[in-house]
Amino acid sequence: MTPLRQALADYLTLRRSLGYKLDRPEKLLSQFIAYLEAFGTPTVTVTAALAWARLPANGNSNWWSHRLSVVRQFALYLCSIDPETEVPAPDLLPWSAHRATPYLYPDAEVEALTVGAGSLRFPIRTATYQTLVGLLAVTGMRVGEAVRLDRDDFDPVGGALLVRWTKFNKTRELPLHPSTASALSSYPHQRAKTVAPARTTAFFISPAGARLLYCNVQWTFKMLAGQAGLGPRSGSCRPRIHDLRHSFAVRSLLEAYRDGHGPQARMALLPTYLGHVDPAGTYWYLSAAPELMALAGQRLEANQAGRR
Repeated sequence: MTPLRQALADYLTLRRSLGYKLDRPEKLLSQFIAYLEAFGTPTVTVTAALAWARLPANGNSNWWSHRLSVVRQFALYLCSIDPETEVPAPDLLPWSAHRATPYLYPDAEVEALTVGAGSLRFPIRTATYQTLVGLLAVTGMRVGEAVRLDRDDFDPVGGALLVRWTKFNKTRELPLHPSTASALSSYPHQRAKTVAPARTTAFFISPAGARLLYCNVQWTFKMLAGQAGLGPRSGSCRPRIHDLRHSFAVRSLLEAYRDGHGPQARMALLPTYLGHVDPAGTYWYLSAAPELMALAGQRLEANQAGRR
């Protein structure tokens, strides 16, 4: 093992002992070290870091910024053991704050996505994506949370899911609607029919019997969206699987307004259900829904009229 790769192993061990997961940084830093090795560069330099960070040449500037920030953190650690290390300055390839406009899925489009999954090649793949898309739509779970679910995380008797060690190292329990619990209960019967015996504890599996890969889930969803005829609504509003989470949040508040059950009480519970540490994250999800903003405005006007 080269000194750089040993340093990377030690760096990852140290930071993971502090609670960081670092799955993506590990992959990126391994690629960066391979880049240095290909050019015979024994340590981190600003020139090499910038050149690698700007790959691919037609990449997004924020992706470049993220790649460089991962190297910067590693370089800061390396400085303590290798004085030749150069640390890229924070103002190199700065991050440009930008959030995509959420693509809010009406029920008909969610149905089109699940129906489209029926055309996937393997029966287990069809069952997996129909169940996965439905689960994301009705719980607002993060995609990574659903992929990491194990079979023991679902309680069919209590009708609940245990979402373990998610973003910010939080664990939460999600009570499920009976129809959702029923769908999750039926999925294992389809899973048991897979050609290859399941060799994982994962709840959702691939045709090979392994845990789903995040990148494959993203690719499959993009394909299903295209087949369903879902296209961009604007340059910054494109159908993404993560927007099933946004849609769930907005739909939950819309139902509370329309049913008269008290949007304040629902808003108090929603951040916990979604796994947000700061309610501001939930407010962002809701601010991009004109229909919700209109209902909030109507409620405000009604309250003000009642005080006159």
